Amino acid sequence: MIDTREILGASILIVDDQESNISLLEELLAGAGYTHITTTTNPSEVCAQHRKHHYDLILLDLQMPGMDGFQVMEGLKENTDDSSLPVIVLTAQPNHKLRALEAGAKDFISKPFDLAEVKTRIRNMLEVRLLNKKLENYNQLLEEIVQQRTTELRESEARYRSLIELAADWYWEQDELGNFTQVSGPVLEMLGMPSDTLEGFQGGGVDSGGVEAAGWNAAEREYLRATIAARKPFLDFVFSRANADGSQRSFRVSGEPIFNQACRFMGYRGIGVEFVAKAAGQAPSI
Repeated sequence: MIDTREILGASILIVDDQESNISLLEELLAGAGYTHITTTTNPSEVCAQHRKHHYDLILLDLQMPGMDGFQVMEGLKENTDDSSLPVIVLTAQPNHKLRALEAGAKDFISKPFDLAEVKTRIRNMLEVRLLNKKLENYNQLLEEIVQQRTTELRESEARYRSLIELAADWYWEQDELGNFTQVSGPVLEMLGMPSDTLEGFQGGGVDSGGVEAAGWNAAEREYLRATIAARKPFLDFVFSRANADGSQRSFRVSGEPIFNQACRFMGYRGIGVEFVAKAAGQAPSI
């Protein structure tokens, strides 16, 4: 909300070629408690002054010699970065009111002045204007916070990936269909797939069954597939694969499901290491 002190402290420019009208409005506003009032009888100065001072409100006479109020509003549109003209026009011509509103004015005050109407229209206009400025500032602040948080998140993710790469042989991510979307390390080699099959590879995830089953322990594969189908995390799951030459490779992998803010399943991510199994009865060593 906008309190009275903010409204009375708003900056106001009065533009009229008649000194008597300026004096009347200046006296009225000062008597109502407004403290930042500027005046000019030269309409050609308005654009430069507004660029410099960014007035909260401009009271603009329409009929002035040399440059009328409509020309002033056109100049304000072209020469300021203000998305909304903070203009109330002053006119004795009823047929000018609609044209002024179409030109960008936000309100009008009829001449001769009704002092109660003048004060009410000015106060209402300033309240709306200041609320809009507060909203713009708040939106800008939110945008800056989002950019800052996004930068922090990216830096955090980069540190996380760096730590993962140090702590494991590989890092992997899969989408909801089991397709690999991120691979760091010898995941494809571990799965027995050519290194050039990642892009566009369909159904080649840890749980998908798209990888040929030859050489893999069927019971281990089925257990892992059931765990992932249930969208459960798994920690230090051990499985093995027999190579064509009779040698055996053993792996330890951990993974967790990924969900978005709407709790929709998006895939899996995890880490893994390859280890060399020792003799029977001894724990494997990494």
